Amino acid sequence: MKLKTKIHLFSTLLMLVILTLTNTGIYFVYKKLAFDTEYHQLNTQSQDLIASLSRMTGQTDPATVLRAYIPPQGVVRIVDPTGKVKVAVQSAEGIENYSPEILPGDQYFIGHYLGTPVLIMQVPVIWTDGKVVELQMIQLLSDVKHTLGLLMLILLGVTLIAMIPIAASSIALGRIVIQPIDNLIKTMSQSRQTGKYEKIDVLAEGKDEMTQMGREFNDMMGQLESNYNKQEQFVSNASHELKTPLTVVESYARLLTRRGFDDRSVAEEAVGAILGESIRMKDMIEQMLHLARNQEQAAFNFVETDINALVEKTLQPMRQAYTRNFIHEGNGSAVAMTDTDKLRQLLFILLDNARKYSEREIRTTISKTETAISIAVTDYGNGIPEEALPHLFDRFYRVHEDRNRKTGGTGLGLAIAKELADGLGAELKIESIVGMGTTFRIIIPKSQLLIDF
Repeated sequence: MKLKTKIHLFSTLLMLVILTLTNTGIYFVYKKLAFDTEYHQLNTQSQDLIASLSRMTGQTDPATVLRAYIPPQGVVRIVDPTGKVKVAVQSAEGIENYSPEILPGDQYFIGHYLGTPVLIMQVPVIWTDGKVVELQMIQLLSDVKHTLGLLMLILLGVTLIAMIPIAASSIALGRIVIQPIDNLIKTMSQSRQTGKYEKIDVLAEGKDEMTQMGREFNDMMGQLESNYNKQEQFVSNASHELKTPLTVVESYARLLTRRGFDDRSVAEEAVGAILGESIRMKDMIEQMLHLARNQEQAAFNFVETDINALVEKTLQPMRQAYTRNFIHEGNGSAVAMTDTDKLRQLLFILLDNARKYSEREIRTTISKTETAISIAVTDYGNGIPEEALPHLFDRFYRVHEDRNRKTGGTGLGLAIAKELADGLGAELKIESIVGMGTTFRIIIPKSQLLIDF
């Protein structure tokens, strides 16, 4: 059964049950009120009759007195303690033989005589001989029966008439609810068949849950499309990048096979090239694996760290390895909650990047604010064009096609740096002027509380 049919049937049946219970309650409440009204009228007559009977003498005809208070379509009779009728008068044929069983303690009793409700009440009375007898007053409720029947027809008619707009509204509700779902199913089916990331039309001003569902679906499809495109680009770039060193290795291996055993210089050249490209390919694979692992939540161990000491400790091996002038500017205490190892890894990437693209000194500057510590790594190279700055952290992005090849880079270092900065809760900014140099700035919150937020 379709969801639209379920909504239609459930809402219609629910309203039918509610209307039925409501109308049933109205019917029985009115019925009780009608019976109570008849009882109060009959009880008033009985009190008047009792007063008349108390003034009756031995010469008075009891039937005459009872006849004066007989209800329309009813019976008035006097019953002795043995159940024998002493006197009885009636205004309806046959009802004088009706003998209901009255339960003690009830104000009145409702019975039925030939399908018509009958109200019966009895009260004790002192008879002329001084004995206590029962005064029974019985009244056929033909008018009440007619009114209750009319009320039942009215309530039934109201229920049936009310079900028409209820059924129509449930159908409309089903369409309102199901239409976005149908659109969603149709769009997903089209996406599966065409292989494209189709989106559904959503009202810009809509604020209900269905519109929100549409927006979330479109956002999800957009994200899937973006991730798919990034994956394709990543695979394409990785294949391209790995193909180049493999081609070089293969070429030099063939050269080594042909001439390397006879010419030592050729052999040394070939082995050196093969070794260099192998190392480059190994570094690239390690960096790609690092990025893949970073897509999962890496574990970060935040401890209180002296940033000045950490930067100086990071610069020492760089000076030793590359015989370059790495300048450190920063005095005093600069303490922040961060992961020491991950921050050193981030600094190594930025320092190595600055070393590759600059022949002059590399300057590292530390500055502080009330809430954060900034580490600036500045080189004095050719700089980066403004239009290239937003793409620097994209994987395999190159400012110039031959830039990374000349420096031995893989195009993955800054992408890893961005992943590390995000994990540390730090902000990574770039400032560059063509012909003057580039500054990478790491802004680290001082407290773990700021990182959490």
